[in-house]
Amino acid sequence: MDSTLGGRGNAPHYLAGNRLGFEGGALSFAEAAPGGPPRKGFTVNDFDALIQRYLDTWNETDADKRAALVADLWAADGRYVDPIGSAEGHAALSGLIGAVQQQFEGMRFDLAGAVDAHHDQARFTWALGPVGAEPLVVGFDVLERDADGRVRTVLGFLDKVPTA
Repeated sequence: MDSTLGGRGNAPHYLAGNRLGFEGGALSFAEAAPGGPPRKGFTVNDFDALIQRYLDTWNETDADKRAALVADLWAADGRYVDPIGSAEGHAALSGLIGAVQQQFEGMRFDLAGAVDAHHDQARFTWALGPVGAEPLVVGFDVLERDADGRVRTVLGFLDKVPTA
């Protein structure tokens, strides 16, 4: 079996954080994407910006501004699911975010660690709480983007939740 990837003649290996690297040379994120021509214009760092925009959307309290952010960020058939709720489509996504904001009024979502991404998916930890205080909720999301770079799916997991 050929141990090379992409016909480059160098063996793949994993770097810290499960990022793929190659002996004898670097390979960009776009070049490493299988299943077709290299993706132009997307890098691993693009996920940092995408996820910050995602969190900014969760923090937007004005319903009209939030709806515009959702429409800009999410694919039309975008889907979000976590253990407590789910939504599909722009109106449902904006409504779900608004309901979460009502439940946790005055709190904000912040990135709580590094973004780990490959291909069209990323995982990241977030924290929800009052600014400058211990977070009330901590979660872990897996985000998948579509070919246009818009959010297609988010699978959410809750690691720390308030007790009654």
